[in-house]
Amino acid sequence: MITIAALVILLPFVAAAVGLLGSRFPRGLRGGAADAAANRRAAWIAVVPTAISAVLAIWLAYSNWAGMGEGRGELLPVPAGSGGSAGVEGVTATFDVIETGAVSISVGLLVDGLAASIAVLAAVVALAVQVYSIGYMRDDRRYPSYSAFISLFTSAMLLVVYAADLLVLYVGWEIMGLCSYLLIGHWWEDRANSRAAIKAFLVTRIGDVGFLFGIFVLGTAAGSFRIADVIAKVPEMSSGTIIAATMLLLAGVAGKSAQAPLHVWLPDAMAGPTPISALIHAATMVAAGIFIVARLYPVFLGARPTLDVLAVLAALGMLGAALAALAQDDLKRVLAYSTISQLAYMAGALAAGSDSAAIFHLITHGAFKALLFLCAGAVIHAVGSNLMSAMGGLRRELPITFVTMTIGFAALMGLPPASGFFSKDEVLVAMEQALSSGPLTDAAALLLYGCALVTVAVTGAYATRAWLRTFFGERPIIALPEPAPGTAHVIDIHEAPATMRWPIMILSVPALLLGFAGIADVHWGAAVLSVVMALLGAGVVYVVWRSDPLSDPARMLGPFRVPCEQAFYVDSVYNALFVRPVLDLARLVVRTDDHLVDGAVRGSGRATMGLSRLVRLAQNGNVQLYITGLLSGVLLLVAWAVIFR
Repeated sequence: MITIAALVILLPFVAAAVGLLGSRFPRGLRGGAADAAANRRAAWIAVVPTAISAVLAIWLAYSNWAGMGEGRGELLPVPAGSGGSAGVEGVTATFDVIETGAVSISVGLLVDGLAASIAVLAAVVALAVQVYSIGYMRDDRRYPSYSAFISLFTSAMLLVVYAADLLVLYVGWEIMGLCSYLLIGHWWEDRANSRAAIKAFLVTRIGDVGFLFGIFVLGTAAGSFRIADVIAKVPEMSSGTIIAATMLLLAGVAGKSAQAPLHVWLPDAMAGPTPISALIHAATMVAAGIFIVARLYPVFLGARPTLDVLAVLAALGMLGAALAALAQDDLKRVLAYSTISQLAYMAGALAAGSDSAAIFHLITHGAFKALLFLCAGAVIHAVGSNLMSAMGGLRRELPITFVTMTIGFAALMGLPPASGFFSKDEVLVAMEQALSSGPLTDAAALLLYGCALVTVAVTGAYATRAWLRTFFGERPIIALPEPAPGTAHVIDIHEAPATMRWPIMILSVPALLLGFAGIADVHWGAAVLSVVMALLGAGVVYVVWRSDPLSDPARMLGPFRVPCEQAFYVDSVYNALFVRPVLDLARLVVRTDDHLVDGAVRGSGRATMGLSRLVRLAQNGNVQLYITGLLSGVLLLVAWAVIFR
């Protein structure tokens, strides 16, 4: 098993190295046919290893289920340590031990139910994105580096998933941050894209500082960075140590999984290519934060104040992001805020005491959110705009995209029989049970459950709004430039190429059916309440839209529409509190350096030059002047000797 897990990680890594170095081998030619050939080569280099890695990850998951889940009837294995168990059940191997003089670092891998499940999600979505990108990025001359960075991104996430040591996990964690920067800023010529990439990099780095110190606290307290050793030592740690470590870890989780207050980078990351949005939102960066909490769940269960903080942040994040999604005109930003909201559901389930519900929803969300983003890419590819105000009536021209995206929206809303119905039911049940028993205080549990129910209704509202504005009604009339004489305006909207259609059709299957893995655990009372709330939100939006199909149903928000559209001005607050003061301080430092430090250096130079001009007056080549000066000096010396003898 460990050898297979190592191959799952290494294959995309090798593909990344070969793609970067060998796509244009041997001559490195550019332009025209050379670019097309390099793109074809890069596609094969990226897709084949990722496909093999996905197959191996599926085989590992099946082997783990057949061996560990025997007699339990569980298709999705319960995460290791679920329910606060004191250890990690799975297959572990250590390849090397790095001595640091204090706590050693063990380079090893761990294969258990949690790792196997998330690895399948990451590998399959990465494969779908790689195939989809062949059509989406067909004419991009930088496609070879793009596909190589996706492979590296995939390998880094798989390293996080399979790592048996926290510092090895941190290596993959940081490589993902680098890859997100490179991929979000792929079209760096556009200043908005480069700014979004820098913002994502800096905001996630802020969280990663706390994350790294949290790892150090746990490793020092446990005497080892091995995940199994850390979990085993939790009963021996003081409550202060556990709370400090988990609070620090929570900073990294908030950064990577785009949770309040470090969520602001994710909507701006939509500036990157749409397939990258699908990869980030479904299976890599944002999934990593939730995965870490589940991986170290026994540690978090020992820090009840941390779970209360997580519950409050999740409650505010899920509702606030859903309201922001309800007012966006950019289809990708709607899905971005939706991701923040759905990840907050998972964080809420973890806070409420159910890591299995959180992981189940993470997996189903990965399927339907990847589907939604790739469908959005197909729509944008056809229309040429991200804005829903430029869409409408597309169900006739894009029938396959319409059907598959409808499945994705149904799963997002939690409507049966889509997968989101089953996983969201488990999340809501966990939050409901936390009201009476669980790790949360009463106030935190009540806030979490109340916000979750309201968010279900708002989710139904924004999903229905996006669905109606994209596929129904009439597309607005847009004035086009006058064509050349003898030609007519031709607007040709059609389905995306096969390399884009097949991934969305395949992803629609798990988005629709994956939830049946948890059908035995459905709590029908909570499920009915969830569906009613979702339909209530959807019904309100439909009534408003039906009254005026050409207008945006977001008008029902009234005076709250602008604050929701601006995501409650969090970015503006951060800009005022942090960005501007830092920029002002930087300008002050520049002026100080320019006027004081450099000024002193330049001033000494000017003084030396001035003195040299005075000296140069005496060194003018006039011999008579030299003799006169010599005699004057002798005369002065004689006079001094006579007077002061």
